[in-house]
Amino acid sequence: MKKYIAESVTYLHPDKICDQISDLLLDEYLKVDPRARVAIETIGGHGQIGLYGEVTAKSEVNIKKIVKDYYKKLTDQNIRVQSFITVQSPEIAQGVDNGGAGDQGIMVGYACNENEQLIPQEMYLARKLLEGFDVDAKSQVTIEKGQVSSVVLSVQGKTREELISRVLESGIKVNKKQIYANNTGSFEIGGFDADSGCTGRKIVVDAYGPRVPVGGGAFSGKDATKVDRSAAYMARWIALKLLKKYGAKEVLVYIGYVIGKAEPLIKMALVDGRKTSFRYDCRPQAIIERFDLRKPIFLETAKEGHTGRIGINSWETIVL
Repeated sequence: MKKYIAESVTYLHPDKICDQISDLLLDEYLKVDPRARVAIETIGGHGQIGLYGEVTAKSEVNIKKIVKDYYKKLTDQNIRVQSFITVQSPEIAQGVDNGGAGDQGIMVGYACNENEQLIPQEMYLARKLLEGFDVDAKSQVTIEKGQVSSVVLSVQGKTREELISRVLESGIKVNKKQIYANNTGSFEIGGFDADSGCTGRKIVVDAYGPRVPVGGGAFSGKDATKVDRSAAYMARWIALKLLKKYGAKEVLVYIGYVIGKAEPLIKMALVDGRKTSFRYDCRPQAIIERFDLRKPIFLETAKEGHTGRIGINSWETIVL
């Protein structure tokens, strides 16, 4: 018996606020230096934000002002910012300078024919339920035997009745008794006022949900020399290509790297469970050039999504 479950969150969830700040700073560095090396982690909550990581760029940016201004725009609140960002280790740099991968890792790409976003249906529905909510919110959808068996929806500032109506009016067919809406009774305090957040804690939400393996690390805050990000985008693109080429139901792609080496250690695809080879160039610099990843385009991915934006994200434009 197949049973799948996935969750999603809005851009005002504490972890996604941190993802956005990390990618905001990445974009700002790319504006002044398209070849900047950036790895920024953000931790925030309860009136303050801490920035950690490494940056090597030709020009500096006003980190604290940029973060304060963006947080004010998001929440209409002020926040304290501390930065502990330093330069990239020269030992890492020497491996990247020659075109090699910035780290070891296994990246996974996936595509299926279950909906127009070409992602697992439970993930698709979990995201759909949150559309239009500009508050801290979470959703969770369970599918059993091809049917939705339960929905969990927690939205700041909404009543239980409003959320149940939202689910029923969405077109999702589910027993009303299996809708768990603001299940603690109330949800009035959200965001950093209620909880802390950290970059990279929503990597399954950023990808395809728990039905699909997660190989590499987080995406946000990392420039494209980090294969955690760029190769995951490449793996998604390959999965989309193979899905269309073979008229498949689902495609799973793995790409593995060694730090300092350009050529992947492994490239493999499973098309409807059958092992299939591919010859796409998966060297980090080739991926960067294919998708134009030196442009400041990453804040939008942290806010709107890394997968499922067909025709918007450059790695989700399907051209045979």
